[in-house]
Amino acid sequence: MTEDQPRVLALANQKGGVGKTTTAINLGTALAAIGEEVLIVDLDPQGNASTGLGIDRRSRSVSTYDVLVGDVPLSEALVETVVPRLTVAPSTLDNLGVELEIAQQGDRAFRLRKAIRAHADTAAADKTGATKRFSYILVDCPPSLNLLTVNAMAAANSILVPLQCEFFALEGLSQLLQTVEQVKKSLNPTLTIHGIVLTMYDSRNNLSGQVVSDVRSHMGETVYETIIPRNVRVSEAPSYGKPALLYDLKCSGSQAYLKLASEIIQRERRLRAANAA
Repeated sequence: MTEDQPRVLALANQKGGVGKTTTAINLGTALAAIGEEVLIVDLDPQGNASTGLGIDRRSRSVSTYDVLVGDVPLSEALVETVVPRLTVAPSTLDNLGVELEIAQQGDRAFRLRKAIRAHADTAAADKTGATKRFSYILVDCPPSLNLLTVNAMAAANSILVPLQCEFFALEGLSQLLQTVEQVKKSLNPTLTIHGIVLTMYDSRNNLSGQVVSDVRSHMGETVYETIIPRNVRVSEAPSYGKPALLYDLKCSGSQAYLKLASEIIQRERRLRAANAA
């Protein structure tokens, strides 16, 4: 990967309701707030990341479906959000048909990777600056291990795993880690786990504390220090088409996502320093 290519993080967990989309929206907003140029690629057919960023369904005339089936370049699917430096490539229910559309194609697992690299190459060559250059791309995956998720993992540098503080958390995590290993062997040998972010933490619940302890003992430093609390304001924000950081910057959830963004940037710096050495 060259310096012109963005860092691509896929937010993946085959379990639903663990905070993938909420994390994509608010982490993207937090990264943009500290100066990064961020793109959220919405691959979930439900399109909740797009909705949560205020993108009306009627205005999604071009979506990630069109990009994956090869009809349009990524640049044509980009939609500006109300957040400065945060762009989204929206999703529609059409993505339910992607697997059928491209299943017979030899490059079916690499459609997103090709689109991202082509966009980055165009942006690097564009001296006018008309083509937006992104430093981070966050891919919001559907809650299943299908071809959409495989495309995200094949395109990604790293996987960011949102993990709800609940009883079955580790069980779901082991299945995801097996999938990551399979993708590394067959499609993307440099893929890594960037980190695991514990979500929906409830300090009043003894089980939440036990899950945090168990996950940290099993996964060590892979788990981010930052824990995302269960927070009403974060839950309310999508219904207003806003990230929590715009809806209520001072709430505990928003502050946690700002802290997570800072922690991710620090990990990236350590990674670059290690690679340079």
